[in-house]
Amino acid sequence: MKILLSLAATFMAARLFGTQSFSEQLYPKLKQHLSALNKEVNEQKQIKHADQAKKIAEAIAKLHQPGKELPIVLVCTGNSRRSVMGAAMGNASAALLEMGELKFYSGGTAPSAFNSRSIASLKEAGFEIEPTGKLAPAGSKGEENPVYLVKWGKSNRHQMEEFSKQYSDPKNPQKDFIALMVCDDATKKCPVVPGAKYRFSIPFEDPKAFDNTPQEKDMYNTRRDELGRFMLSTLEFVKAAEGGSRQLMNQ
Repeated sequence: MKILLSLAATFMAARLFGTQSFSEQLYPKLKQHLSALNKEVNEQKQIKHADQAKKIAEAIAKLHQPGKELPIVLVCTGNSRRSVMGAAMGNASAALLEMGELKFYSGGTAPSAFNSRSIASLKEAGFEIEPTGKLAPAGSKGEENPVYLVKWGKSNRHQMEEFSKQYSDPKNPQKDFIALMVCDDATKKCPVVPGAKYRFSIPFEDPKAFDNTPQEKDMYNTRRDELGRFMLSTLEFVKAAEGGSRQLMNQ
C-alpha cells in the first residue's frame, strides 16, 4: 500500500506541464467519451478481467520510477485490432487520470496492418488519426502497412506513431516493460516475452469475426470500449491508493 501511495502521489505531482494538465489537453469529445466509461467503472459495473487489473496495478507500482516513462506493451496476433485499440485507449485513459508517465505501445506475433475498422472506431470515440505518408515493412501476408499518427490531445505528449509491427520491434520498449497479451493466440505463442518484467494474459474477443456483417461497427465499438473500461479500471486501482472514491485495493 505504501508503494501505491507513493506512486499515486508522484503521478499527481507530475500532472502539470505549462498551464494545462494531461486531462485538460485531451480532445473534448474523447474526454467526454472516456469520462462516461470511467463513470461506469466507478459505479462498479462488471469489468472484464477485474482480478488481473488489480495485479497489473501492483506491477505498475513496483516498476514505477519517478520522472521516468513506464512502458506497457499490448500484444495480439496481427497487431491490427485489439492491441492497437487497447494501446490508444490506454494512453488516453492515462491522460484522463493524470498518469502521464504511463505509455502504452502495441505489437503482434504476425503483424499485418492497422485495420481501417479499428481506425474508424477510434475516430468515432474522439481520437484524431492521420496517415504520415510513410510505410512500415509489409505485413506477414504482404499487406501494405501505412504509418499513422494517433493523437488523443492537443500536445505532442498526447500522440504517437502507430503501425502494425512485431511486439519486439525497435519502436517498442526493449526492457523493463509490462506485457499484456490481449488474445489467446499471443498468449500461447509467447509464454515468455523477452525484456518484460511482467506478463499478463487478458484475452478479448476479436471483432474481426464480424467484418463485413451488419454488426461490424457495433462490435468494433464494443471491443474498443471494453478495452477502455479495463484500462480505466486498472488505473483506478492505482489511483484508489491515495484515498479515491473506490477503495478497490481493499476488495
